[in-house]
Amino acid sequence: MKTTLVKEQNIERQWILVDAADRPLGRLATELAATLRGKNKVTFAPHIDQGDFVVVINAAKVKLTGNKEEQKIYKHYTGYSSGLREFPARHIRAKNPTRMITQAVAGMLPKNKQSRQMLKRLRVFAGAEHTHAAQKPEPLAS
Repeated sequence: MKTTLVKEQNIERQWILVDAADRPLGRLATELAATLRGKNKVTFAPHIDQGDFVVVINAAKVKLTGNKEEQKIYKHYTGYSSGLREFPARHIRAKNPTRMITQAVAGMLPKNKQSRQMLKRLRVFAGAEHTHAAQKPEPLAS
């Protein structure tokens, strides 16, 4: 059997719509990372970026299991000395709910130039409305 490699001009990217309401953050992030990488396609090769565009809605309603709402800590370094800032998940959900999903997916992608391109194809919205209706995104088949 011969291995076929897809050329850049032959890659067909689809638009996928995912509703994050009442779905566990980690399980959702693994599905999103696999879709952004293109692992769900038959022609997957790790050195070729052939993932799809992903639109996530209802990011503010994503579920955290156990006591993670209070105990999970998001860290941010300002760049100044003693500039480490730590915030619990409930604070991040109130201030910027899209960060929870974006950061979880970014941690599951490979750490290289491809991952930065993949993250550009991830669009996360806090509410049910999104700005990509013209692309006609289809629901994620899981």
